[in-house]
Amino acid sequence: MTLRNRLDEEIKAAMRSGDAMRRDALRMILAAVQKVEKEGKHTLSDEEMVTVLARELKVRQESLEAFTAGNRPDLAEKEAHAISVVNEFLPRPLTDAELRTLVDQAIAETGAAGPRDMGKVMGWLSPRTRGRADGKAVSQLVTQELAARAAAT
Repeated sequence: MTLRNRLDEEIKAAMRSGDAMRRDALRMILAAVQKVEKEGKHTLSDEEMVTVLARELKVRQESLEAFTAGNRPDLAEKEAHAISVVNEFLPRPLTDAELRTLVDQAIAETGAAGPRDMGKVMGWLSPRTRGRADGKAVSQLVTQELAARAAAT
């Protein structure tokens, strides 16, 4: 079952059960997917949908922080629920150990020697970590590892 089919089925189930918060969160996801499909004039693959879902997750997390800081617990609760729904459709996040292993593998595969090779390493890592790890965290880890290797030589 594709992610798109699963999303459609989950929306129907939420509508049948009367779960308005879940239904609204699922519709928000569907709207984001449909917007990207309309712009690109093609149906998204599962991999492309993961990219859209990761973007939606980031937007929801930023909104949650803003609503919490703005003392709007009602809206913060809706965003927290939307985050949990989006997470159901994303692949399992990478653990720190798995991420470190991938970074080491990327550095070895690309032959990176120092911070100048950051682009090569990130280019290798990006498709493997998309939707499974925060891009900033990956970038930070790569920067630290490349700096450490440059200092060691």
